[in-house]
Amino acid sequence: MLIKIIVILMLLAIVGSLASAMLFLFKDRGRGERTVRALTWRISLSITLFVLLLVGFKLGIIPPLGLRNL
Repeated sequence: MLIKIIVILMLLAIVGSLASAMLFLFKDRGRGERTVRALTWRISLSITLFVLLLVGFKLGIIPPLGLRNL
């Protein structure tokens, strides 16, 4: 259950970072560094989430269930 909460929070943070990058892009008219910084955060969060999912799967925290077990 904790893993599901962590994944949902990470996804919300990724979407929030993407939304802030869009807002900064419109406000700064493409001339500021805030857009690049927000997109860098989004990429970092995405890579972190991917690594956490891989580690969780490898350690057995996330069980390897498929469609056959639904």
